[in-house]
Amino acid sequence: MLQSSTLKFLKDLKKNNDKAWFDKNRKQYDASKEDFLLMVAQVIKGIGAFDPSIANLEAKNCTFRINRDVRFSRNKDPYKNNMAAYFNKDGKKGLGAGYYLHIEPGKSFAAGGIWMPEPAVLAGIRQEIDYSFNEWKKIVEGKAFKKIFSEGLQGESLTRPPKNYDDSNPAIAYIKMKSFIITSSFTDAEVQNRNFAKEVAKRFQAMKPLIGFLNSAVS
Repeated sequence: MLQSSTLKFLKDLKKNNDKAWFDKNRKQYDASKEDFLLMVAQVIKGIGAFDPSIANLEAKNCTFRINRDVRFSRNKDPYKNNMAAYFNKDGKKGLGAGYYLHIEPGKSFAAGGIWMPEPAVLAGIRQEIDYSFNEWKKIVEGKAFKKIFSEGLQGESLTRPPKNYDDSNPAIAYIKMKSFIITSSFTDAEVQNRNFAKEVAKRFQAMKPLIGFLNSAVS
């Protein structure tokens, strides 16, 4: 679970997103960061129970900085309004598919998959979907999977089939995709529930077949 003070800090930060306010409230940020790291460590333990490749990660190597990179952005707010972590066998900088947790008041969610992979990686995923379409369908079109991830796979798609594929391919709707992401949202009350870390791990476990398929294609 996360403390209510952590969500409050993020709410206040959204209203006061500037360095002067942040410096003045550094103690609140430090406490919130520590709270988030403790929760991330619990999530790692939960994931490790069904995905050993994650078990030995350290929370600090999975969490993202709260500072924004504003160099190429029109939005010059110096800080993010959320706290987030990415769980991949190589930590937050790992390639391939993984699990993502986003904490933001009113907008918290768990996600999994791979976002905008490099061309060679994307080509490998498309090929694996084409070759193993029955296995892919069982994962992403299964009743249990669709019940938890009701919005289905998300991500931009090409308007036309990629090279070497055509519209007659039964898997073409998936082959056209450029990202393969699933999400599941949390309310603020759920985020503050004592069993939150367990629930996050439970939803990540439901994502594991998709993560495994994508990473088998990447490797």
